[in-house]
Amino acid sequence: MISKLEEEASADATKKAYCDKELNDSAASRNDKAAEVKKLSVKIDKMQARSATLKEEVATLQSKLSALASSQVEMDKVRMAEKAIYAEAKPELEAGIQGVQVGMKILKEYYASSSSGSGGAITSILGFLEVIESDFTTALAERVSAEDSAQSEYEKMSQENKVTKTAQEADVTYKTQEMTTLESDLTATSADREGVQTELDSVFEYIGQLNKMCVARAETYKEKAGRRTAELAGLKEALQILNSEAGLLQSGALRGVKRHM
Repeated sequence: MISKLEEEASADATKKAYCDKELNDSAASRNDKAAEVKKLSVKIDKMQARSATLKEEVATLQSKLSALASSQVEMDKVRMAEKAIYAEAKPELEAGIQGVQVGMKILKEYYASSSSGSGGAITSILGFLEVIESDFTTALAERVSAEDSAQSEYEKMSQENKVTKTAQEADVTYKTQEMTTLESDLTATSADREGVQTELDSVFEYIGQLNKMCVARAETYKEKAGRRTAELAGLKEALQILNSEAGLLQSGALRGVKRHM
């Protein structure tokens, strides 16, 4: 019985050492993998947030590019209409100036070769024609100046739109490329987290098995009563053996005494 108890004690010690090592190792592995899952989750959250921001920024840029294109189209239409009006008005003003100048020349030549006494009337007419010439000339100068100014402003705005468009298109390209790279990294990182989570689940499952095998659980009343009964039975059996051996020893001793007598 002592030998059996010693064997059981040795087995218990071996089991405890095994359980302690496996539980400690498993707990360390669990903590490491849980920390890795958390780290990957934080990384994924940041990438998802960045991806959402990039998508919003690209959408905004594309909206601005669309508005810029519409603005340029409208500017082109207005400029073409203004140029058409100018192209029609300029020759008319030039023709008017030329007509007045021809008329004035004819009158002056006629007045110089005439001996009539209508000089005052002709002078009045020439004065009137000079005013008309001045009005036409002023109107033409204003038209030319307005056209030059409008064309200059149009070219300036068109160039600014071109520069803005180039910059925004480059920004869209850059952000789109970043989004593509980010989506690839997000897929890879999600796969890594899934793998680590699977390993963590396995560790939890193994720890559960170790707990069932290694961690003592409270005995029920029925189990305690059964264990006590078994222990009592073992003790009674041992007592009977001891009593039997003691009786045999006593009987042998008595036989020895009788021989001596």
